Amino acid sequence: MNFSLDFNPLAPYWPVFLHGAWLTLKMTTLAVIVGVAIGIFVAFAKNSPNRLVARSCSGYIEVVRNTPFLVQIFLLYFGLASLGIRMPTFAAAVLAMIINIAAYAAEIIRAGIDSVPRGQIEAAECLGLSVWRIRWHVMLQPAIERVYPALTSQFLLMMQASAMASQISAEELTAIANTVQSDTFRSLETYLVVAALYLVLAVLVKLVAYSIGETIFKRRRTLRRAAAQGRRSPVSRLPASDPAAMAPLAHVPYVHAASRPVAVNTAAGLRIEGSTS
Repeated sequence: MNFSLDFNPLAPYWPVFLHGAWLTLKMTTLAVIVGVAIGIFVAFAKNSPNRLVARSCSGYIEVVRNTPFLVQIFLLYFGLASLGIRMPTFAAAVLAMIINIAAYAAEIIRAGIDSVPRGQIEAAECLGLSVWRIRWHVMLQPAIERVYPALTSQFLLMMQASAMASQISAEELTAIANTVQSDTFRSLETYLVVAALYLVLAVLVKLVAYSIGETIFKRRRTLRRAAAQGRRSPVSRLPASDPAAMAPLAHVPYVHAASRPVAVNTAAGLRIEGSTS
């Protein structure tokens, strides 16, 4: 069997591929922004003293996390249509992504909030800070900083899961690939191009997330700068086993405080006495 890769038939479809990549990135961005905002409220509500609110949030998280994302899309698009509520494929896909990522983000952020030491919260309460200032400055900001890598990974997973929106004919990258390969009959080449585009999008999302993290979390930059200065310090470059590292201390004898010479001022003059103890 003779087979050779031929990407020439795909050349006229590059604008279509780029349009699909842009639509995928647009869907992911909208879902991440709205989903994380909802997830923050759900995370705090799950720790609410109101048992009804807390259990409702727990139920929402468990239902979303334990059902397939494709089923959630079908329920929103076909299920609501059977009830007379019709929406565009793009809106249905983005809404399903928001509901999905909000549940995962809520659980990730809740874990970060629970990791904040109770003593910090009590100290803020003793200082008379309002509830909203405590939740924002003392609880939420340190929690987001701690779980930010996990949130970034969830954003990438959501971008890849957007491929399931092709099942309701949302014109994202995978749906575009299905159309192109049915026109050109070059399936392998088509999906290789799509895989490369998804890889480029993933790298782009990582770079954007890294830049946002460096801008928001100033403490991280400060710690990294301090660590870099410590590595550049001449003393820190000396290994612990290097005799030169202990040279300044090797020739200095230790003198106990009780045996150090003491100056005694007498009538006859100043004399030096040493303790024998």
